[in-house]
Amino acid sequence: MKRIVLPCVVGAFVFFGTGIIIQLPLQIGSPLAAQPRIVTAPDSFTQLSDRFENVVQKVLPATVFIEATKTSKKGDNGKPREESGSGVIVKSAVKAGYFVITNNHVVSQARNEHINIQLQSGRVFKPTNVYLDPESDLAIMAIDTAEVLPTATLGNSDNAKVGRWVLAIGSPFGLSQSVTHGIISARDRGQVTLGNTIRIKEFLQTDAAINPGSSGGPLVDLNGEVIGINTAIASHNGTNSGVAFSIPSNLVKRIMNQLLATGAVQRGYLGMQLALTFDPNFALALGLNPVRGALVEKVYPGTPAFNASLKDNDVILQVENISIRNENHLINLISNMEPGERIRMQVFREKREIPLTAIVGDWSKEKARFRTNE
Repeated sequence: MKRIVLPCVVGAFVFFGTGIIIQLPLQIGSPLAAQPRIVTAPDSFTQLSDRFENVVQKVLPATVFIEATKTSKKGDNGKPREESGSGVIVKSAVKAGYFVITNNHVVSQARNEHINIQLQSGRVFKPTNVYLDPESDLAIMAIDTAEVLPTATLGNSDNAKVGRWVLAIGSPFGLSQSVTHGIISARDRGQVTLGNTIRIKEFLQTDAAINPGSSGGPLVDLNGEVIGINTAIASHNGTNSGVAFSIPSNLVKRIMNQLLATGAVQRGYLGMQLALTFDPNFALALGLNPVRGALVEKVYPGTPAFNASLKDNDVILQVENISIRNENHLINLISNMEPGERIRMQVFREKREIPLTAIVGDWSKEKARFRTNE
């Protein structure tokens, strides 16, 4: 039998995720019976593990499993559809009581009496009110109870920098109270297709494992604060591929407070169609380098964009003092503005920048005009 010798220059392997460092001082021709030396992991590994455990103990009791039975759609042969997902219990500064945050797609088209909210303790509640915002894929459900329920805290998602450790909690495949971990992989992701109703997209991207049934569950930082609501995954087979998206908590707070205060979300709009992608070759042909901003494909008559003299193939570079990264950034920025607000824009047209002024319109009054088939 031939003996195969593999030369080795460096003989140390470090497994940072395991809490153990294994050193293999290999040499060419060294005895095969040589045993690896186990070195105790630094205290920092134990401290990190303890930190994870503390966060889970803090947030897990406030994470719920949701089941919703929905009315049938065309093509369902009249059969009701069942949807399951996750949610998290919070309190609001604008209204007393307990509220469960989840995704619109988990509970929409289901009557309140057909929605079950199950706590870690096994206690089940029916929502007394359900507030929906299809454009952000958020739903807020009110729970009417005299009991003291566990709650989680909505943190500041602006502090969720790329590379930060996070935990995702939910009910993947119906396995409630499941916890996974990862990092924030990217911010301000908007290149995600989630259906015709969803306009507001500024997701946090994470590699924490998220699967069907995790929708609506919390994304938590190591302070034990919710910095996102898990919503979608990028996958070729419908399961975790290491690319998942969460709605930032600051956007969640703003939408939740408006829904609870008025029953609706107020958004601004300008009235134009933006290019989903800004092809670098087209940008160079326009004379724009580096590629930046939002490309206007079409301006609709009688809209604030039309009244501001915006034109097809204009590139909006700046709104007030904010540089526009892409079309999704512009949509989110204008949506957050008050109707009637006057804004200044820098627009790239015919190889030069020109200033324009627009008055933000009220999307709630005009969205029926631009509604697409669902």
